[in-house]
Amino acid sequence: LATGANAISTAEAVRTTINRLSSTFPQGVEVVYPYDTSPFVRLSIEEVVKTLAEAIVLVFLVMFIFLQNLRATIIPTIAVPVVLLGTFGVLSFFGYSVNTLTMFAMVLAIGLLVDDAIVVVENVERVMQEEDLSPKEATRKSMGEITGALVGIATVLSAVFVPMAFVGGSTGIIYRQFSVTIVSAMVLSVLVALVLTPALCATILRRPKDHATQTGPFGWFNRVFDRGTTAYRDGSHGIINRSWRFLAVFLAIVIAMGWMFARLPSSFLPEEDQGILITSVSLPVGATQDRTERVLAEVTDHYLKEEKDAVEGVFTASGFGFGGAGQNVGIAFVPMKEFSQRKSPALSAQAVARRAMGAFSKIRDAQVFALAPPAIQGFGNTNGFDFYLQDVNGAGHDALIQTRNQLLALAGQSKLLTATRPNGQEDQPQFSVDIDQEKASALGVSLADINNTLSSAWGSDYVNDFIDRGRVKPVYMQSDANFRMQPEDLDKWQVRNASGAMVPFSAFASSHWTFGSPRLERYNGSAAVEIQG
Repeated sequence: LATGANAISTAEAVRTTINRLSSTFPQGVEVVYPYDTSPFVRLSIEEVVKTLAEAIVLVFLVMFIFLQNLRATIIPTIAVPVVLLGTFGVLSFFGYSVNTLTMFAMVLAIGLLVDDAIVVVENVERVMQEEDLSPKEATRKSMGEITGALVGIATVLSAVFVPMAFVGGSTGIIYRQFSVTIVSAMVLSVLVALVLTPALCATILRRPKDHATQTGPFGWFNRVFDRGTTAYRDGSHGIINRSWRFLAVFLAIVIAMGWMFARLPSSFLPEEDQGILITSVSLPVGATQDRTERVLAEVTDHYLKEEKDAVEGVFTASGFGFGGAGQNVGIAFVPMKEFSQRKSPALSAQAVARRAMGAFSKIRDAQVFALAPPAIQGFGNTNGFDFYLQDVNGAGHDALIQTRNQLLALAGQSKLLTATRPNGQEDQPQFSVDIDQEKASALGVSLADINNTLSSAWGSDYVNDFIDRGRVKPVYMQSDANFRMQPEDLDKWQVRNASGAMVPFSAFASSHWTFGSPRLERYNGSAAVEIQG
């Protein structure tokens, strides 16, 4: 996806376009979507929306149980959709979308934003009961007492989340939308508590009943709650009278908490079952495409037979992978069945990947890794960790590869790491052409002409376009296949020098076989290799 693109909108646009064009496809052509994360995103948002609705209902029930007044409960409840609507407007202003981060922030904000409205309602009821005032007069007096407290509550809560919006790097990208959502909800909640809630109190509230005279379920709840309050008060007095003893207990709790925090495993992002697996296949250098396809067939056979309860299908492609292109690499996309059909933990993507790794370890012709996509697209190709081993001192490619192999051997001995692997292809045979610049210069041949000849003959060179039956078609120049099949064919080629004469490559160039990386990989300006696990 392009920067800022929406996965769901893009997937829907692609499917709409494919459906429109499918009528022009040849007979027998079927379109499949081997890699599509939009169902997971859509399901995640649906689950968060469901949680949001449940949170609103639970907040209403809790407020009704404690306030024991339907009118008083409705007032804070009205504040919820008003504040959420305003929060959506703020998100739209900043260009944010409705995603799992913003929706989670709204779920969390629901429990916070009703606090201001509850404070207003409770204080208005107290003033009406204690001073025998009308709802309108009680509201006016109550707001004079608690306006500063309301602003203080919103300021303190906002101060906790505002710093998240200024965190840099990838962490800031993740939490910035979360921070903006929470803070905007807090600010809007205090505005609603200062403007809308007082108006509702003056209009809707009636003189409250004494909770002590309540009967039925509310009476039972009040008695239990009063006993709990009394026990808590007595316990607090006991702690105050034995402060040093309980201070030691508190200190022990803090130490235990720090010890447990240090012992718990940590990660940047949690693993997520996104309904898809990616399987990477890498054969030894020089392996043919036929061998690669045989290994991919074994991978397909395992998923469709051994994991048929969890796997929807398998789409394989040979010739390219995460580490680059070549006949000895391949990739398989494994879409899983719908989440409703995979409720058992044994059918999760992670469980399927673990079993697949055990089965693929028996394949001797290739290294096969079953991988899950990252929790957030853009943070690597797969789940787990990812780092670069750099050659900062310029020790050379051979030393870098030797160090990489030593590191992988040590990682393989660790019980904490699994599937540690290089994200790239091994060194491959390369045919190196060495140009003697002094001889070439003496013969009147420029390096630019040499490079252009090699590029055009052994690769291809764009010339121009022409019109054929109403369509624009490009013209590429390239030597005939028979003259670029063997290394010795290089001696058959000639370069035109400055005087117009043809000079053979053998007059100024020599060639030999060597080993080298199929791609030049650097990180922060230094030669590097990427390692994943």
